Amino acid sequence: MKWFNISLFTSVMIVIILGLSMIFNTTSAEAMTKSIGGDFLYQAVLKQVIYLLLGVLSGVGIGYLGYQEILKHSGSLLIFFTILLLLVFIPPIGMQVNGAYRWLNILGISFQPSEFVKYLIPLYFLTRISHHPGDIGFYFFIKILLILAIPIGLILIEPDNGTVAIILMGLMGLFVLTGIRWRYWMLPLCLLMGVGGGIASQMPHVHDRIRIYMNPELDLQGKGHQPHQAKIAAGSGGLWGKGLGESMQKLDYLPEARSDYIAAIFGEEFGFMGMMLLVILYMLIGYFGFSIAASAKELTAFYTAAILTFLVCFQAFLNLGVVSGLLPSKGTNLPFFSQGGSSLLANLMVIWMILSTTYEQRHVQKS
Repeated sequence: MKWFNISLFTSVMIVIILGLSMIFNTTSAEAMTKSIGGDFLYQAVLKQVIYLLLGVLSGVGIGYLGYQEILKHSGSLLIFFTILLLLVFIPPIGMQVNGAYRWLNILGISFQPSEFVKYLIPLYFLTRISHHPGDIGFYFFIKILLILAIPIGLILIEPDNGTVAIILMGLMGLFVLTGIRWRYWMLPLCLLMGVGGGIASQMPHVHDRIRIYMNPELDLQGKGHQPHQAKIAAGSGGLWGKGLGESMQKLDYLPEARSDYIAAIFGEEFGFMGMMLLVILYMLIGYFGFSIAASAKELTAFYTAAILTFLVCFQAFLNLGVVSGLLPSKGTNLPFFSQGGSSLLANLMVIWMILSTTYEQRHVQKS
């Protein structure tokens, strides 16, 4: 078990170090092309390092408390972050970026509540059903879904369809793991997806994304620019890449190079072999995370480690799928690798949560 913990932590730290080097790399290019100056460069990297340290400190706290204590307070935490989801629509606290209300601006620091909510929702569901062992009744199950529909609906309105898709996939995985009857959740989920799909289809940006996904060349000056440039970046890297710092697409050709599409720049500079290394690292994170879950002595520990590992890996799958052109753009960053303080902090807390399932078990065994 200890070997799995060390291996998981090591794999995550390697991805973070690679991500920091790429953030410095792409930010330096942005500072140069826009003549912003060195302060912008160091502020961007320093901000990521600060969130890294906060994540480590938060992880120490989670390790001390144990995963069961976090699960016990998941309801209160979900209420708190749901309130924050409401505040994103209220200026000047809420920030509108690229037409979406996803961020809070507190004392000049941006913060994205949905990054935490996508993990709290499965944990809250797990807490509720753990208080009712045995067969879960249909009305009790629907009651939980109605409660969870509130934060999910707020995230959908922002709009942040990628996060909603991650949450729904996480819930579906948890339904299967916990043995919820298929007839309980398949029909409500289909209805929810139908309603969500109907709403999403009326949103111009969703319709445009699907159209551009099918044919990026139709709007190379607009929404098709990022997917098209990402393909150029990833494809021009060849087998071994152009070398660190030699990317052309980061020179203001590819927007969001530090966040959603940072893997494309990595592919350009390190080629197919570099991308294979990145994919293998995420596969190792999944392997070690699921190994910790499989070795759990408590059922709740198994559920917690398994669903959190799945969510991290699913986000990596979505981001790399978008960068490669296999999936339409969803605005999902690459865990531990893309720039984003809220994402890094939330994902680090999740890793410590997974690790804490083994700490708690050792405490139980000693007692």
